Amino acid sequence: MAKTAVSKSSASQQATSRAGVAPGQRKSNSGEPVAATTQSESYFAAQLADQARAQSTAAPIGITELCKSLEEYLDDDQIRKVARAHAYAKVAHDGQFRRTGHAYISHPLAVANILAGMRMDHQTIMAALLHDVIEDTHADRQAIENRFGKSVAEIVDGVSKLSKIFRSRDEAQAENFQKMAMAMAKDIRVIMVKLADRLHNMRTIGVLSREQRKRIARETLDFYAPIANRLGIHSIKLEFEELGFHALYPLRADRISRAVRAARGNRKELMEELHKSLQSALDSEGIPAKVAGREKHLYSIYRKMRNQHKSFSEIMDVFGFRVEAEKVDDCYRALGVVHNLYKPVAGRFKDYVAIPKVNGYQSLHTTLFGMHGVPIEVQIRTEKMAAVAENGIAGHWLYKTDQEDFQSSQQRARQWVKDLLELQQRAGDPLEFIESLKIDLFPDEVYVFTPRGDILELPRGACAVDFAYAVHTDIGDRCVACRVDRSLAPLSQQLQSGQSVEIITSTGATPSPDWLTFVVSSKARSGIRQALKVQQDSESIAFGRRLLNRSLANANKSINDLDFRRLRKVFREFGVKKLDEVLAAIGHGELMAYVVAKQLLAADDPNYAGVPVEAGGPVAIRGGEGLVINYGRCCGPVPGDHIVGHMTPGKGFVVHMQGCANMVEIRRRRGSQEIIPAHWANTVGADFLTTLRIAVRRKKGVIAELAAAVTDADAGVENIHVEERNAELSSVIVTVAVQDRTNLARVIRKLRAIPSVTDIDRVCA
Repeated sequence: MAKTAVSKSSASQQATSRAGVAPGQRKSNSGEPVAATTQSESYFAAQLADQARAQSTAAPIGITELCKSLEEYLDDDQIRKVARAHAYAKVAHDGQFRRTGHAYISHPLAVANILAGMRMDHQTIMAALLHDVIEDTHADRQAIENRFGKSVAEIVDGVSKLSKIFRSRDEAQAENFQKMAMAMAKDIRVIMVKLADRLHNMRTIGVLSREQRKRIARETLDFYAPIANRLGIHSIKLEFEELGFHALYPLRADRISRAVRAARGNRKELMEELHKSLQSALDSEGIPAKVAGREKHLYSIYRKMRNQHKSFSEIMDVFGFRVEAEKVDDCYRALGVVHNLYKPVAGRFKDYVAIPKVNGYQSLHTTLFGMHGVPIEVQIRTEKMAAVAENGIAGHWLYKTDQEDFQSSQQRARQWVKDLLELQQRAGDPLEFIESLKIDLFPDEVYVFTPRGDILELPRGACAVDFAYAVHTDIGDRCVACRVDRSLAPLSQQLQSGQSVEIITSTGATPSPDWLTFVVSSKARSGIRQALKVQQDSESIAFGRRLLNRSLANANKSINDLDFRRLRKVFREFGVKKLDEVLAAIGHGELMAYVVAKQLLAADDPNYAGVPVEAGGPVAIRGGEGLVINYGRCCGPVPGDHIVGHMTPGKGFVVHMQGCANMVEIRRRRGSQEIIPAHWANTVGADFLTTLRIAVRRKKGVIAELAAAVTDADAGVENIHVEERNAELSSVIVTVAVQDRTNLARVIRKLRAIPSVTDIDRVCA
């Protein structure tokens, strides 16, 4: 055995100590040492423990049984390699035990057996047997690569890097999920092993403490089940949901389970009658297909009751059947037969055969009015579609002869992982990534058409901006308008399945921050944020240049007059490497322009050392500076007001009215040098928000009168808030969008003309 491998002697003891498990000590599902079991477990927690003990009393699968199952689809040489991997893992884990009481090697064997049932290749099975040796023993990646090859080592290493996923909270948790995305990108089989690993841990979760059960079950329902669903592995997704539901909500699961058993007996006769009628109709038309009843699952029932606010009886009134045909054309013929037999429900037919789901799922879905008026849900698919529906991308290992379908499924999975990596790179921080990922993991699809007839799948609630970014990031960034079904439509309009969408772009266009309020796809959200960041950086450099030149002007200098070969030391002191970084820091408010100017002048020419540098003349505000100039909400300055400003880190230059109380406080705390004089440029091209407090006599329709008066004055109403005063008077806070002080005066005159208005004040802190 290689030097880095683990032997049965003292190396085993060192390895178990390294893993946090003493020799002979049991190891928990989550890798934690066994804690003392409390005796205050509830009845339902005890039930879970009983289930886990039942798992432990059953003899775990051995390598002999695993090899027999592998004989069905692997050759002898591949099976021998699997046996070698098992022997290595068994020695490496010697002396380690699970809480179930079994030797720890029983866990990798169980994981490998799950993957063997999905007909995964021999390298994946080997990686499953070895998936914990890097984390829990002295074995390292190089040792595994030397013995079993690079592919196996990469899968094991990828799974090991995910071993602590979700153990920590918040940002650290999100960072771990980013690692998961990167590991999946290298080899999709990494996530297959990780899913099987979590599935076996969930099957034996009852031996853990109540807190551990709830934490692991919540993680499973929030992330692992949706990932399995996203990859089309329905069988694992379903078991995750059932086991997670029992562990997280044992009382609710028990009650629904009892109700289902009771309802099953009441509906057995009708179920058999419906089954017989469907099968007879297909047989009479000579369609080779089998009909089977579709069992409702507890978590699905619970979720529908919670989300759709339906009673248990309403959900159980629907009967589900699955039709499995031999060929695709048989599926459509079977659809015609069931539609002739029972009346279809309008708008409840979905063709996922012609337009597969993003995870590769294919099936025809229809809802019928059956005998006695009972609703029937029917899914029609081929045997191959059924395998893919159960096992997702793994299902194609069963049908490798159809290379086109196999590659198509793999491509879908890899495209999703590629999108994850792109999302990760664009996300501003790990928490933003995890937020976007949650949106991406729970899609409710809408299918729309491009002008060329291509089909795009989008999340429900998506708008034209989501569509634009789905086509290409550059299209999204330059989007200015859209046509839906050949008619101009707002960019924020929600799209419906079957619509055609055309995006109108402009070369100089940039995304608007307002888009973030109505886009729903993670790709659009991350694309907008990335573009806004680039835009803000560019604007910060330009504004920082204006501020620095303004300060240098006191010494009759400009940026172009400085010799930057002598300024490298100053740049190092500021923690930057080039001028643009200095200018961006000034524009962001992280550096003060007059401080930078003073140091640059002293470094450029020693004669300027010690010479005071004033802030300079007033800054011209044009109104189109974009993201680097903000306007104080406390006073709402508009063109025509006397203004000043100050730099705030992260916000840039914040403009206030001269008499604003906040500016008085800033002057008191920071000194007058922090206050930067400003003035409005001759041409100002934007609308500005300011707030009015209006006292009105209470009467019906007064709010509508106020809004109409503002509109008549060629201004806009952004927000109206009513503050109650007494039975006769109300104070109404109105935020209006005006062009300048003259426009604001016109608004106030219109408002004063309303008989119910008794007083108007401009809100200024």
